[in-house]
Amino acid sequence: MTQRTMLAVLVASVVGLVLMAGSPDAAARGCLKGAAVGAVAGHVAGHHAVLGAAAGCAVGHHLAKKQQRQQQQLQQQQLQQQQAPKPAQAPAPVAGAITS
Repeated sequence: MTQRTMLAVLVASVVGLVLMAGSPDAAARGCLKGAAVGAVAGHVAGHHAVLGAAAGCAVGHHLAKKQQRQQQQLQQQQLQQQQAPKPAQAPAPVAGAITS
């Protein structure tokens, strides 16, 4: 293994570990999917699968975390709508009552 390849493997490993430290669920899904796509793209682009995997992991992590935040905001909005007090309705008029 050349020194450059070893450095690329080391960088990819460190980037993956750092990104997984934040949000384990979103990081794992986003990083794994992104790394797979990035590895294929890097390999096709010039045998840089490791660098592609590292970049894909970073992008995938970012997108997964962004999607997780959006889902949390949507859930909070739905919860607030359910807990909001309903407006009071005026009582129905009594049959035969005279109103002015």
